Amino acid sequence: MGSALVFKVLCASKCKWLQQGGKERTHEETETRTYDPEGFKKRAACLCFRSEREDEVLLVSSSRYPDRWIVPGGGMEPEEEPGGAAVREVYEEAGVKGKLGRLLGVFEQNQDRKHRTYVYVLTVTELLEDWEDSVSIGRKREWFKVEDAIKVLQCHKPVHAEYLEKLKLGGSPTNGNSMAPSSPDSDP
Repeated sequence: MGSALVFKVLCASKCKWLQQGGKERTHEETETRTYDPEGFKKRAACLCFRSEREDEVLLVSSSRYPDRWIVPGGGMEPEEEPGGAAVREVYEEAGVKGKLGRLLGVFEQNQDRKHRTYVYVLTVTELLEDWEDSVSIGRKREWFKVEDAIKVLQCHKPVHAEYLEKLKLGGSPTNGNSMAPSSPDSDP
């Protein structure tokens, strides 16, 4: 990670959450942001599918705009690998566990914020009844057919819709804002 910049923002508020194992604890909320050498915020996300058919995807409500749906994901912690960060984020935001699959791609967002997001495919194996964000901020989740999810995301999160459009195209880059993994996937 070497030259990545790390900033910690401490929030004064306290919150309660259900952590893995169902034990309740209180902690001081901290948000850590990591940046790559080019100044992009490092993020990770998963397209969470109900099955390996990849025809139904799980979206979560936005923390800022609870009536809008988004793909679960967030910032990477220092020294965290993208796949591990993606699994952690969907556990926190969507309350799911599953089988981490392929890296779909690395997507850049340059307009309002400089983000570089590693997006993985995850097949859900377990849905928690209560999870961290449902308890602390009332986050919701819902299954969508892929085509419907694209329509829902296109209005307010077009880069999230781009993840699903790339998936429909078989994982090939859709435009100049997405970067293909450095070596092509040789799996069928």
